[in-house]
Amino acid sequence: MIIHQQENECIWYDPTLVVGEPRQYFDIHFWHQQAAVTGSAKGRGITFFVRGPKMEMALRHYYRGGLFGKLVKDQYWFTGWEETRSGAELRLLAYLREKKLPVPRPVAARAVKTGRTYRADILVEKVPGARDLVAILSENSLLAHDYHAIGRLVRRLHDASVCHSDLNIHNILRDRKGKLWLIDFDKCQQREGEQWKEDNLARLHRSFKKEKEKRQIRWQPEDWAAVLKGYNHIRK
Repeated sequence: MIIHQQENECIWYDPTLVVGEPRQYFDIHFWHQQAAVTGSAKGRGITFFVRGPKMEMALRHYYRGGLFGKLVKDQYWFTGWEETRSGAELRLLAYLREKKLPVPRPVAARAVKTGRTYRADILVEKVPGARDLVAILSENSLLAHDYHAIGRLVRRLHDASVCHSDLNIHNILRDRKGKLWLIDFDKCQQREGEQWKEDNLARLHRSFKKEKEKRQIRWQPEDWAAVLKGYNHIRK
């Protein structure tokens, strides 16, 4: 990664993926002018999908959630460039890629400082042909070996000592070849110890149950046992 730092702005980017001025990569108007906006997804904010010179990418601005987010939409207290949400997420993605975890390739990140606060954006690979587990389970059931694979994926993440702070079935994707991916590593971090791993698994379990109640996804409580078998590398 190359770091381009000025007094009030810091941009991290992969020079093999960013062609030209990196700052324009964070301007959605630039992508509209190139007729390169391929879609969008609405969550806390809007994630735009754009077609770059090397790959399709997801452009996301960082927004606050919760009650405080209604008062302060997208500003964060500045304590240093390396501690910004965008910089931290980009580094974590790079670390996970080094560990051979299936996460999107980090392309670039930016933080812009105003006074004592900053705003941030990140640009990552859009996994081709991938859908989240909610979309998949809304149409079809998964087999035991699919749930084993989900458990193994989470175990690999935990073995890398990374806690996904929002581990839910919206953030687990499966592509056309059946490969699983993990996305959205905002506020995630490396941790020591073991207790957090159990809590992280419990969060994923609650996600299955929540979506079952909310959307009637094709998941049954007994399917969770298959996830745990995969997590614990139990083959029978």
